Amino acid sequence: MKQKIAHIALVVNDYDEAIRFYTKKLNFKLVEDTKLSEEKRWVVVAPPGARESSLVLAKADTEKQSLSIGNQTGGRVFLFLFTDDFQRDYTAMLEKGVTFVRKPQKEPYGTVAVFEDLYGNLWDLLEPSDSNHGNIENQNNH
Repeated sequence: MKQKIAHIALVVNDYDEAIRFYTKKLNFKLVEDTKLSEEKRWVVVAPPGARESSLVLAKADTEKQSLSIGNQTGGRVFLFLFTDDFQRDYTAMLEKGVTFVRKPQKEPYGTVAVFEDLYGNLWDLLEPSDSNHGNIENQNNH
């Protein structure tokens, strides 16, 4: 049996502001933007080169959903953005005004820094070490 996580829903305040943040500041690609009703759209964004998973930008439509915007994991890092060139992406993100809440650190598993998205959700920007990246890839093939 083979399974994968295809999409992760991210609750947002506004479709267009979220699309701008992810495509302009993080360089994600807009994969799909389909109108489903007057208020609802199916909006999918993904990092460059992503094949396995993407984000569905889901506009909050209840008070309970609105309360989770920016705090989907109770203040823990929510998503992990892997890169093949940490310095390139870190520098580009800083130049585009992305806020980093933890400076870059070298860890046994790679180079990592924590940034906030436009709503305050925490993300790791991570360039895995060669040995760790290989282990992750091998796990994906089994």
